Amino acid sequence: MENNNLFPEFEPVSSKQWKQQIQYELKGADYNETLVWESPEGIKVKPFYHNDEDKANLGSNVSETAFSIVQNIFVHDVKKSNERALDTLQRGAESIRFTIENKEVSIEELMKDLPLESTTYYFHLPFLSIDFVNHLNDFSNKNKANFILQIDPIGQLCSDGNWFENLDSDFEKLNSIASKSVSFLKISSGIYQNAGANKVQELAYTLAHVNEYFNRISSINSPITIEVAVGTNYFFEIAKLRALRLLFNTLAKEYNHNFDCHIIATPTKRNKTLYDYNVNMLRTTTECMSAILGGADAIANLPYDSLYHKDNEFGDRIARNQLLVLKHESYFDKVNNPADGAYYIESLTEQLAEKALLLFKDIEANGGFITQLIEGNIQRKISESAAKEQELFDSGKEVLLGTNKYPNKNDKMKHDLELYPFVKQNPRKTLITPIIEKRLAEKVEQERIASEKLE
Repeated sequence: MENNNLFPEFEPVSSKQWKQQIQYELKGADYNETLVWESPEGIKVKPFYHNDEDKANLGSNVSETAFSIVQNIFVHDVKKSNERALDTLQRGAESIRFTIENKEVSIEELMKDLPLESTTYYFHLPFLSIDFVNHLNDFSNKNKANFILQIDPIGQLCSDGNWFENLDSDFEKLNSIASKSVSFLKISSGIYQNAGANKVQELAYTLAHVNEYFNRISSINSPITIEVAVGTNYFFEIAKLRALRLLFNTLAKEYNHNFDCHIIATPTKRNKTLYDYNVNMLRTTTECMSAILGGADAIANLPYDSLYHKDNEFGDRIARNQLLVLKHESYFDKVNNPADGAYYIESLTEQLAEKALLLFKDIEANGGFITQLIEGNIQRKISESAAKEQELFDSGKEVLLGTNKYPNKNDKMKHDLELYPFVKQNPRKTLITPIIEKRLAEKVEQERIASEKLE
């Protein structure tokens, strides 16, 4: 990176001089105890960063045109889903992600009159069917459509506790699908964050998740999609996404996989609240900003009312408009690699990547990701991390405005619940203990809902 001296009349100030001045201003208080804090990942955050100490330059190699606005559509009624896709594309969406649970859905009817060559369409498939994938692939080739499939048997195992069928059958089908031209593989990284994993765990588990596919699929000749949940720690989340791309590309080279990963970012559910729900818009805005600056290829925003309302046009429009403002009014898409050269972010990126790589190596040395899931070690580590964060929330050190800080006692929600916003666990037989996504505010909110019913 070229070093241009913009103000040669000023003498450079070294990091040692800065620290001496800070210590003088502290008037005897301890520098480390007063100004250095430690993150849940064990990273000590300093009050300032200087180029004579922090020299990492881990360019993210993200072009200014990368970030696209994704609209999520759950396909209940094919005709209505088609109409909704047409409408949202006219209102600012640039990509559509269809979630299809029914194998009998007509792709021809779903895609009727939609622009095929100029728009990317994601298909999240919570089932594994070679015939359905072949049909999508044939339609894509015939119509020159840009389809990206999202199939993740390991993600299914993590969230559900069971494979689609079983390990051998699922990977036999994946190997058959891999021979097709369509991009088919997704890594459901957001599961770990939404269940309470810290950032080092997220990165390491995602990398180990990817490595299982590299090891078990004979040839992956298309980009792998990684779906990431973005939390509220602004600079750490930027660094997390940059570290993810760096780690993925490092691993991919070992398998001669020459495609960069395709990152789709969505705001986390973990810090979203039922009460004072409008604050969710502020949370998702900063989380989307982190995603953009961290180099996400696509962003699917989370509507502010998604916890308690069914899909609705108003919530979707607000979520989409947040991204449109960031893109067309804040010009977040006009700069290449905007976080490059920021000493703090570069340092965080390097430390997160190094710690995640060590944890990844430990997972591989102990049998790999699937083995660690079956033995319950991954679930236990996430549970321990989640408990620490929950304790911070319960004690008021982790603040969610309107919930555990400045709650509005007049805010009532019991009559507005179209969805049940709390974790449900139905006893059933599973191969492993599933990784359960849970919000920090659930216990507090359940108590408030219960008290409302007594009034």
